[in-house]
Amino acid sequence: MRDDLFELLWEGLRETLYMLVWSSFFAILLGMLLGITLVATEKGGVLENRPIHKVVSLAINGVRSLPFIILIVLLIPVARWVVGTSLGPTAAVVSLSIGAAPFLGRIVESALKEVAAGKVEAAKSFGASPLDILFRVLIPEALPALVRSLTIAVIAITELTAVAGAIGAGGLGSLAIRFGYQRFREDILFATVIVIILLVQVLQWTGDSIARSINRRRYKPE
Repeated sequence: MRDDLFELLWEGLRETLYMLVWSSFFAILLGMLLGITLVATEKGGVLENRPIHKVVSLAINGVRSLPFIILIVLLIPVARWVVGTSLGPTAAVVSLSIGAAPFLGRIVESALKEVAAGKVEAAKSFGASPLDILFRVLIPEALPALVRSLTIAVIAITELTAVAGAIGAGGLGSLAIRFGYQRFREDILFATVIVIILLVQVLQWTGDSIARSINRRRYKPE
């Protein structure tokens, strides 16, 4: 084990966490917006609007159909326009956010559709407005499922940071490829794999714990 191992690992982990935190933040915002729009505007939705639903659905499917590494290349001009550069963790945040948002939109849509239709009908019978139904019925009722779904999405973003590292984003993925594989540093390669596995385990445990906590509070007897 060489002296520079921990220094390189720390730098790679720092860059990965930077990309993960900011990409997850923006992707969740965009994904929630997309998912809510899909559910609200579908046939029979609280804000039914078939043209908008179709356009959003097609856009999501179009972006999701592209392999992520190709999407990153296509978004290089966008990243350069937004942050002034096409390299590094900050530029990768743009591509990661846009690439992950459609996936998040679909899983948010799926989570919201798990809410029993009877609860929505009950809210309508009491005169609840569409926004009340969305933000006081659908989202609160789907919250545990949303947390679990968002956990899956954040873990997927963690994996995508490694792909982004292959084209100059930095992070653990870049470290594993440039130092571990191309320079035949097996110590770095295996250490990077272990750090990524531990990071994913922490994310999964955190998401599961939050979802269980929400369920316990919800069903706690008065």
